[in-house]
Amino acid sequence: MGLMRRKTMFENLTEEQARKEILNMVAIYCNTFHNKKKDFRPGDRITYASRVYDNEEMCNLVDSALEFWLTSGKYTDEFERTFAEYLNVKYCSLVNSGSSANLNAFMALTSPLLGERQVKPGDEMITVAAGFPTTVTPAIQYGVIPVFVDITIPQYNIDVNMLEKALSEKTRVVMVAHTLGNPFDLTTVKCFCERHNLWLIEDNCDALGSKYTINGEEKYTGTIGDIGTSSFYPPHHMTMGEGGAVYTNSALLNKCIRSFRDWGRDCVCASGQDNLCGHRFDKQYGELPLGYDHKYVYSHFGYNLKATDMQAAIGCAQIKKFPEFVEKRRRNFDRLKEGLACCEDKLILPEACDNSKPSWFGFLITCKEGVNRNDIISHIEKHGIQTRMLFAGNLIKHPCFNQMRETGAGYRIVGSLENTDMVMNQTFWIGVYPGMSDEMIDYMIDMICQAVKNARG
Repeated sequence: MGLMRRKTMFENLTEEQARKEILNMVAIYCNTFHNKKKDFRPGDRITYASRVYDNEEMCNLVDSALEFWLTSGKYTDEFERTFAEYLNVKYCSLVNSGSSANLNAFMALTSPLLGERQVKPGDEMITVAAGFPTTVTPAIQYGVIPVFVDITIPQYNIDVNMLEKALSEKTRVVMVAHTLGNPFDLTTVKCFCERHNLWLIEDNCDALGSKYTINGEEKYTGTIGDIGTSSFYPPHHMTMGEGGAVYTNSALLNKCIRSFRDWGRDCVCASGQDNLCGHRFDKQYGELPLGYDHKYVYSHFGYNLKATDMQAAIGCAQIKKFPEFVEKRRRNFDRLKEGLACCEDKLILPEACDNSKPSWFGFLITCKEGVNRNDIISHIEKHGIQTRMLFAGNLIKHPCFNQMRETGAGYRIVGSLENTDMVMNQTFWIGVYPGMSDEMIDYMIDMICQAVKNARG
């Protein structure tokens, strides 16, 4: 009977009125069942990250579902435009994940359209081993040699003193991440790349909203190198569930990015669009017959990395809240650092890079000699505080490198990676996401202090 009544109700409405009624009910549903606030009690689980959203995200998602335009569409266009405006960049391409964003960014540099600067198999890319694997994976899979250098502690970013030592006649790219929101030394890295005519990709997946002052101008990280990437996975600074973005100020790089994202095609028509250029059937491409359909001409060996409009719809709501998210992350970080200052005889606390204003993704802690990391982690996890490692720790130690380690081929190491190994053995991190309350932060401080007091060497 209930279903019949609802059917009768919609029969008397226009499509626009019916959609409005549905979205009103979705908002009520979200407010009733998703946005119930619960007071924190000591011992409640404190995750390292969590989604922060309200009925606007859910209504956008349902609105997109009602359109049933299941690929990229109007919400994608809106998000790419709004996100580019936020970052103050010319071009933004939405993709299906942060890892795809890194793949897309790197592969854009392999385009023949770049002439003498095209990256080719056998070339080298300077990077770090203390990070997430998909910063490095695209290079390895394409046949470019990663050259690993150490990081600094307590910034946890690339040691710029090793750049010249890592340089060779084969070096073409520097690709590194801003670790957990802390910008790396962009002044030095940018100058190094310009001096040696190298590409710079900023993996900005963990640092969206971070700022860095270079040449007297404050800019968002991800916009200072040639290409920047972002991730919208649920734990990140903003979310679409899955999703990512690639952005640049170069029209040529944007052309390459778009082509590799969209199957490698030469055509720039959007999904469902035909003959934007007006020359769909009258040009010669490669050894194809004259007038071959331009929509099916491929200038690169590309992929399908597009996101759906449903993902973009969530992002359009999230971006409105994003500046507030960033400020809350900074406040939570500062509260943690102030509260843990009394433990600095046993713990190394994180420090921001010079000339930067981080949008922190997490709070990194390194146990000093004589303090057992497992003791600290076991104690605070037992009391409901979720922890994470700094991703791979030392990526080269992982099983994915077994064959390369055995042969000694496929990568280079410059220096000892001493700090990278320290991170692997002694470092962990906790969250600062914007849904955390002061009570949750203070509880984490108390539990960590307690753990440090009781920790064995």
